[in-house]
Amino acid sequence: MLSQLDTTKQDLVTAQQQLQAETDARAAERAAAQAESRDLQQQIAELQARLVHAEEVRADLEGRLAKVIKDRSSLEGSVAEMQKALFELQKRKLAAEQRIAAYNDLLARFRPLIDSGKLQVKIIDGRMVVQLRTDILFASGSAELSEAGVTAIREVAAILIELPTKRFQIEGHTDDVPIKTARFPSNWELASARAIRVVTTMIAAGMPAVRVSAAGYAETRPATPNTSDEARAANRRIEIVVVPDLSELPGAEELEALAGKA
Repeated sequence: MLSQLDTTKQDLVTAQQQLQAETDARAAERAAAQAESRDLQQQIAELQARLVHAEEVRADLEGRLAKVIKDRSSLEGSVAEMQKALFELQKRKLAAEQRIAAYNDLLARFRPLIDSGKLQVKIIDGRMVVQLRTDILFASGSAELSEAGVTAIREVAAILIELPTKRFQIEGHTDDVPIKTARFPSNWELASARAIRVVTTMIAAGMPAVRVSAAGYAETRPATPNTSDEARAANRRIEIVVVPDLSELPGAEELEALAGKA
């Protein structure tokens, strides 16, 4: 029995040792699991922090991208506006060069008559004007062309006919000395009758009627103040105006578009 008791005690000690070993092993496993859990939680926290930072970076980059896109759009708009302005400037320059060339051409064509003192070529209010004093065309108070006047008008018409794309308005002007006759109650009638006489003479010389018109301005548009006989003589004049072609002017297309919407 003592031998059996010793054996039992030994078995008990062994069992206790095994139990303690198992307990220690489980405690070690638990501690390892807890350490691993802490490591995982720390890694999760770090990943979450990285995610927050990444979101912040993404938001910043999206903001920068939006600004870049906006700036690019603005820049493209500015470039387009500059290109449009440059195109308009080139059109204006070309139109100006064409007007200068047309004026020089007109001067060259009329040079003999200019040198002879029969007329002048001027730019008045932006229009090219062939100016003739009525003293060499008409007698005082008359709307009938003198022989020299008929010759001068025919010479002018012969030159203007060679400009087939141009139209002309013949304008009659007087000085401020009033006239009151049965035929011409005022300077309006006299100025208009003289302009019409020049038109009919030009048509008789071969100018197509569709290319000419007549207007009378009486004394309302003096070339110079009527302060002397010489100044009044300068104001008694016939002006042959080259009618501008509005379709050639900058902005004409826009004006036509607006007119089409009216």
